[in-house]
Amino acid sequence: MKRLLNQQPSTAGRMLLSSLPFLVLLLIYLVASDLRLEANPSDKLLPSFTQMGEAIQRMAFEPNRRTGEYLFWVDTFSSLQRLLLGVLIAASFGLLIGLLTGALPLVGASFSPVLTVISLIPPLALLPVLFIVFGLGEVAKVALIAIGITPFIARDMQKRTLEIPREQLIKAQTLGGNTSQVLIRVLLPQLTPRLLDAVRLSLGTGWLFLIAAEAIASTEGLGYRIFLVRRYMSMDVILPYVAWITFLAFLLDWLLVSVNRKLFPWHGHGGGA
Repeated sequence: MKRLLNQQPSTAGRMLLSSLPFLVLLLIYLVASDLRLEANPSDKLLPSFTQMGEAIQRMAFEPNRRTGEYLFWVDTFSSLQRLLLGVLIAASFGLLIGLLTGALPLVGASFSPVLTVISLIPPLALLPVLFIVFGLGEVAKVALIAIGITPFIARDMQKRTLEIPREQLIKAQTLGGNTSQVLIRVLLPQLTPRLLDAVRLSLGTGWLFLIAAEAIASTEGLGYRIFLVRRYMSMDVILPYVAWITFLAFLLDWLLVSVNRKLFPWHGHGGGA
């Protein structure tokens, strides 16, 4: 008798098992929504899919009467712009700091303790400071995302740099490579795919900081819209927006995995989107 511990699902079975929890949750929501709306047709807590569809139709495909904008797409563009810019800045500084502190012992001895201390500061606690320094505009929101995830990426890059066999560095120097050549031609190519992995892992945190910043001070954005309509208990807008944020996060993760596999097929990928 084959033990359950050793049983592996087929490809079709794996797809069925992975979709089963979502189907169960969907069924539970549909039943609960029908029961609440049957008892109270004006209930807002669990809107039907028809109500959510009508809300998104209004937000995405009908211009706003006051501004003439399609709010759903304006919110999406604004949030993605802030998120991607913040992540790009964090990835650039994180790679630079991690590479230098991991490869150069003198730099590591000087800045590693500071990096560790900075990584322990809750970024959301700095949000009022950022608003005071940079104002309530875009800079503060992007800065929060960058400050929030740069230490994580930097420490990961430092760790990955230290994991590269020392023999490679010795061989490169034996062949006449100077410090900059070793950093750029030996270490950097090996760190780039690992950087994409680190960015993937930091995206969830980046979304958290983005939504927090938009909720406090913004005039558009996915997080701003969710916190704006909560005053009116507009769950028919909030739930689709949450689902859309989840889809965008999944899409960005999948894109990073695809780019990593295409550009660096030699790199061992520990899992996909």
